[in-house]
Amino acid sequence: MTQTTTSAVAPQRGGRLAPGSGTDRAIKRRRVLDILDKAGQDSLLLTTNTALTWYLDGSRVHISLAGDPIAALLVDRDGDHLVTFNNETGRIAAEELPAGVSLHTVPWYGNLHQAAAAVGNGSRPPLSEADVTAQLRAARQQLLPAESARYSMLSAELAGIMTDTLSAARPDTTEFELVSALAARVVAAGAEPLVLLCNGSSRSTFRHPLATHSPLGRRAMAVVCARRDGLVANITRWIRFDGGTPEERDAESRIAAVEADIFDATVPGARLDGIFAEIQAAYLRHGFGADQWEQHHQGGPAGYAGRDPRVTSEVTDTVVLDQAFTWNPSGPGVKIEDTVQLTESGLRVLTVDPRWPVATVNGLDRPVTLQL
Repeated sequence: MTQTTTSAVAPQRGGRLAPGSGTDRAIKRRRVLDILDKAGQDSLLLTTNTALTWYLDGSRVHISLAGDPIAALLVDRDGDHLVTFNNETGRIAAEELPAGVSLHTVPWYGNLHQAAAAVGNGSRPPLSEADVTAQLRAARQQLLPAESARYSMLSAELAGIMTDTLSAARPDTTEFELVSALAARVVAAGAEPLVLLCNGSSRSTFRHPLATHSPLGRRAMAVVCARRDGLVANITRWIRFDGGTPEERDAESRIAAVEADIFDATVPGARLDGIFAEIQAAYLRHGFGADQWEQHHQGGPAGYAGRDPRVTSEVTDTVVLDQAFTWNPSGPGVKIEDTVQLTESGLRVLTVDPRWPVATVNGLDRPVTLQL
């Protein structure tokens, strides 16, 4: 196994500086060392895309979006050691490796995890992510200044992509045509479309509608989850080509009220299981059936995973300032979803485009259906 170490100068990526922040990375390393201190251990092996992109501050450690990472990283008292395959080393070193991280290479047929576990100086096997799942999730909760800025930029760009693409749609546009246009814009922005959903008026009962060749018809929903620099922004938008029915407009208003109640419950110190109980109550409070929370997941904290984690009655994580969320309450034929961040002045919507029509709900501008 060969080894190199990066210099103090950040590498260039396509003519721009690598997104990672040395200041943010130092704080993340301190958080992981605190985990080691509390566990009485010497090292931790990071192997998942969520943990790696967080700790490396946005480095791309994948090839296939559906595959395992092509790198593993050992954090020990002496430093950070990234192991990758020999056919990935050149790109990783030139475009993805943060300053100060040691790079180790194994053959493309080698075992990344075994090699990474053996690269440190500790006398004991490293902790695995599974050993400290909750602690790592807590370490990711509070977004740091540089990553908050990157997240805001991605989210705003994604909202603009939605506005541009959906504004050009027509009733005879097919669902595949719409998501294809969204995908092209997302990729052109340097991001990866992780989720693309669309339902026209003939398929409005499906809450996870993979696109088909069906035309949009009189009304449609589009959903995009896009990742850039490790961070995942999530957004849902609706369009229609008529005035809508009274029942539709009423349900849209009520689902926004459910979301407002969830937002009110998302405060520092709140536990996620308590917010989940509020979600269940909010559906009943605003005229939806008691079973609506069972028909689709309700969202949760966001950031380096689409949801980190999805909220349930079993999740007891505590909300902190600067944490990001994507809540997505839904009912029959309605859904609302944006990526937000909890700041000292309250929730700030990140996936916002001032061109999209809004209605003020409990003091916050929320998207309404775009009338075309």
